[in-house]
Amino acid sequence: MNKARRNPFNIAAMHGALILYTLIALFPVFVIVINSFKSRKAIFREPLALPDADSFSMIGYQTVMKQGDFFLYFQNSMIVTVVSLFLILLFGAMAAFALSEYRFKGNTLMGLYLALGIMIPIRIGTVAILDMMVATGLVNSLMALILVYTAQGLPLAVFILSEFMRQVSDDLKNAGRIDGLSEYTIFFRLVLPLVRPAMATVAVFNMIPIWNDLWFPLILAPAEETKTLTLGSQVFIGQFVTDWNAVLSALSMAILPVMVLYVIFSRQLIRGITSGAVK
Repeated sequence: MNKARRNPFNIAAMHGALILYTLIALFPVFVIVINSFKSRKAIFREPLALPDADSFSMIGYQTVMKQGDFFLYFQNSMIVTVVSLFLILLFGAMAAFALSEYRFKGNTLMGLYLALGIMIPIRIGTVAILDMMVATGLVNSLMALILVYTAQGLPLAVFILSEFMRQVSDDLKNAGRIDGLSEYTIFFRLVLPLVRPAMATVAVFNMIPIWNDLWFPLILAPAEETKTLTLGSQVFIGQFVTDWNAVLSALSMAILPVMVLYVIFSRQLIRGITSGAVK
C-alpha cells in the first residue's frame, strides 16, 4: 500500500488530476474577469483572448460605480461575515468545550439536539424567522442577518470543535487547575490555541455560504442601505442584463473578495482537515 502511494507515476497522476480539476473550476472565473476589462465588441469577437491596447476598457467598472453603491454593499457583506464568524467561533467553541469537558445530565441529548441543526435546513423556518424579526424590529438591519447566520453556523461549529477538544490532553487542563487557573483561562489560553486549525476549518466552511447567500438578505434586509454584495450584484445584473461590460464587472467584484479570503484561510483549512484525519 505504501509502495503504491510512493510510486512516482501515481503521485504524478494524482497531481495531474487535481491540477486539471482546478483549471476547470477556475476557467469560468478567468473568463469573467478578463472580459470585464474588454469592450463589448471584443467580448463577443474574442471571448477567450486577454485584453490588449485595442480591446481594453473600464467602461463596465465605471458603470458599476456610477449606478450601484458597491463599496457600501462590500462593507455590509464584510461586517455581516466577520461578526457572524466571530460569534460562531466564540459561542461554538464555548459550547463544544462544555460538551466535551463536563459530564452532566442531558449531555448526549444536547449534542444530538445540536446535530439536528446540521440535518435540518434553516430555510425551512424562513416564515417564522421573518415573523420574529418583524416583531423585534430587526427587519432591514444587519443584525438580523448576523443572528440568522450565527444560528445557522453554530451546530456544525459545535460538532467539529467538540471532537477536536476531546483530543486535548486532560493532564494539561488539570495542571492548569492545580496552578489555580480558572475555567475561562484554561479555555482561552490552553484549549483554544490547540484547536486553531479546527476553528479555521469552521470559519472557512461558514464564510463562503454567508458571503454568497442571497436568500436571507433578500428577505430580511432588502433595503438599499443594508444590501449585501451578493444581493446588490444580483439587483444590478437584473437592471443591466444586456450590458455585458457592467454585468461581468459586477460579477468580478462579487467573486474576487471571497476567493481572496479563501486563499488566505486555505492553509488553515487543510491543516484542520488533515489534523482531524490523523487524530
